Amino acid sequence: MPEKSFASDNFAPAHPKVMAAILACNEGHAMAYGGDDLTKKAGEAFDALFGRKVGCHFVFNGTGANITALMAFHKPYGSVLCSDAAHIANDESTAPERFLGMRLTLIESKHGKITPEGLRAALGGAHGVHHPVPVALSITQPTELGTLYSIDELKTLIAIAHDHGLGVHMDGARLGCAVVALGCTVREMVVDTGVDILSFGGTKQGMICGEAVIVLKPGLAEEFPYWQKHAMQLASKMRFIAAQFLALLENDLWLDNARAANRAAAALKAAVEPLPYVEIAHPVQANALFVRLPPALIEPLQQETFFWPWDLSQGMVRWMCAFDSDVEDVGKFVTTLRRLADSHT
Repeated sequence: MPEKSFASDNFAPAHPKVMAAILACNEGHAMAYGGDDLTKKAGEAFDALFGRKVGCHFVFNGTGANITALMAFHKPYGSVLCSDAAHIANDESTAPERFLGMRLTLIESKHGKITPEGLRAALGGAHGVHHPVPVALSITQPTELGTLYSIDELKTLIAIAHDHGLGVHMDGARLGCAVVALGCTVREMVVDTGVDILSFGGTKQGMICGEAVIVLKPGLAEEFPYWQKHAMQLASKMRFIAAQFLALLENDLWLDNARAANRAAAALKAAVEPLPYVEIAHPVQANALFVRLPPALIEPLQQETFFWPWDLSQGMVRWMCAFDSDVEDVGKFVTTLRRLADSHT
């Protein structure tokens, strides 16, 4: 199997600068549970990133970030509206419903994106006390299918949600890929559109582990530390997560990593799009490709360079690029794909 594959950005190593930051903070003792200087500095770095004071809380993983963020809108009779392709609905098992105690209401999406019409329809289907009350909208940017909401699309959806009294959460596990693809700032994408609380990805953007929950609406999540402890997401040695975020944010390393991942995905798209046995299923706008392949080709290709099937009933698979994916990796992968295709025709 090749050293690198297009299976997942979770397969990638940590960025060398992140590793160096971990080693640098591994000296002496420091206050536990976020009382250390590095955690304070990381919070200040997020204030600078968003151009205003924000609430900043570090957790272990993406599921933990999404769930603890959505606790800001918790009502035991409530529901969270999200795309039918959303990570919280398809890749976090029953954790959201178990910890939140709320229904996930799935909205039919187009290429992974919620439409204003779909959102309005979901908000208009209540049956009084017999129906869960929508309390939050969760938007994934980029979507799980590698597509992007434009700034105007975000503003429209968030305005609808706010007009109906809903809070808005953004799952930004790969947020950097969206920021660089749209050529905007993170403030324009998140603050100016009206997002209330954000899951800011660390692991998929070059860290070993760790995500940040960024509270943008003042006073929204004053009890977050209690939710964090309740959900088993409070790190005792918080400085090791904070140090990684400091490295990621310094000189916009997280955006450099995103550019590299997006660039590799664009190169992979350009290389496979002309092939008659490859059908690209969704627009390639960030660092992921979803393609349909002949069923007989999928398993042999997986055996040589692993990737995840997405929907085998449609012959659909996912190829995901990471910050360390490059043109050479693309060339090796496409050479393998061509060879196997030739042998199976």
